[in-house]
Amino acid sequence: MTPVDWAVGEWTHAPASVVVEGGALVVGAVEGSDAWRVTSYGFTHDSEHGLLAPLPQDAAVEVTFVVDYAEQFDQAGVLLRAAEDRWIKAGVEVADGVPQVGAVVTNPVSDWSVGPVPAWVGRSVTVRASRSGDAVTIRAGIAGEPLRLVRVAPFPADAA
Repeated sequence: MTPVDWAVGEWTHAPASVVVEGGALVVGAVEGSDAWRVTSYGFTHDSEHGLLAPLPQDAAVEVTFVVDYAEQFDQAGVLLRAAEDRWIKAGVEVADGVPQVGAVVTNPVSDWSVGPVPAWVGRSVTVRASRSGDAVTIRAGIAGEPLRLVRVAPFPADAA
């Protein structure tokens, strides 16, 4: 995988803070920021802090982070966005007091799939999203170990 400089990306919404430390991007979220559309809760949140860069066909994006957060709905991972109502976010999110690996697929309303990963607390985790044709394959796992399948989801083939 070819590293991409953080400066290449463009924020969907500016975070509260951004610092580059030793090549790592440390982001402080605005309280209450999230990405979600309608399903179950009836609201739309379009205030996430996604650092977007083009992802061409037959390519992948990968991010590694430490699961060192514990508040409800704290999260880290990847965001692919084709349009305001067509996107995928995948990573590790705290829900019901436990880190969960999962993905939200929105087209045009959101669905959320998760699985508990309490053993990932304090560990470096890698999340990879791979594009091919009209789909994205999400894999995740502890950095340095084989990644496991999280989700295969539709994504517009013509999205940038």
